[in-house]
Amino acid sequence: MRVLLLGAGGYIGRRVADRLLMDRDLQVTVLGRRDSADIRFDLAAGSPGALARFLDAVVPQVVINCAGATYGTSRTLVRANALAVATVCEAIRRSHEPARLVHIGSAAEYGAVPSGVPITEGAEPRPVGPYGVSKLAGTELVLSSGLDAAVLRVFDVVGPGTPAASLFGRLAEGLRRALEQQEGQVRMPDLSAFRDFVDVRDVAQAVRAAAVSAATGVINIGTGHAVRAREAAELLIRASGFEGALSEEIRTVLLPAQVAAEPGLLTAPPTPPVVESRPALEPVPWRQADVRTARERLGWRAQTPLEESLGDVWLETACRV
Repeated sequence: MRVLLLGAGGYIGRRVADRLLMDRDLQVTVLGRRDSADIRFDLAAGSPGALARFLDAVVPQVVINCAGATYGTSRTLVRANALAVATVCEAIRRSHEPARLVHIGSAAEYGAVPSGVPITEGAEPRPVGPYGVSKLAGTELVLSSGLDAAVLRVFDVVGPGTPAASLFGRLAEGLRRALEQQEGQVRMPDLSAFRDFVDVRDVAQAVRAAAVSAATGVINIGTGHAVRAREAAELLIRASGFEGALSEEIRTVLLPAQVAAEPGLLTAPPTPPVVESRPALEPVPWRQADVRTARERLGWRAQTPLEESLGDVWLETACRV
């Protein structure tokens, strides 16, 4: 099967590329902005017509879109997560042999949900910030495109390669600095929220499963279990051997009505020197995937324990030169 992979240089995209290249049944072509790509193309700046010509040259049976932005200004997020998706969808429609599309969405599209309840794909999306809004716009473009398409709504990704600005990227670097400088405390934002942490390597397996399946529509990709972020942080601290204190910046959880009335209260200041446009954890107290669709339609389920995922995050951080 011929596969065109977009966004192979990103956190999820790198692991997807590794997984696809291991499969002898797949012929993978990488399109992106980096010199390492087989085809150089900027999805946010290029035209659908130009991309369609590349599609006609490669003739992929599946296009996998892992491209996008997680951090940045609202304009950056919209260009990467919505405009680029519109370009991909239109290019596929214009190509001589329209390919199946597997697009990477985000659980941030759901926004605030009732605590204790797994989120089904039928839940009404109510994103609370520019990132979630831009990702939801991309998903809606895919779903309304008329293409043979699946959107994988990926929950909170962990594991090796985690970005430095992410929750565990920041914590791992803070632990490394504290150990090197013999500090007794590591500061982090509020860790009271519950999240469904899924390993990036399991996500790559889900993408591969979706690529070779006939499943369409939105499919949640998570473990089906919610863990308090503080408990996950303690697993990373244990892996590091740090024996000092973890200090949290406690944030008041706002109800939806308060969020609408006081949007300026949503963003907690990041810990220097990290600069980001949204908090390490969105102001959503609870997020857990209902993963029945992934099991039934993709034959997929998460396999990697959270302790192993975070142990690998620490190992990578500790070995960084």
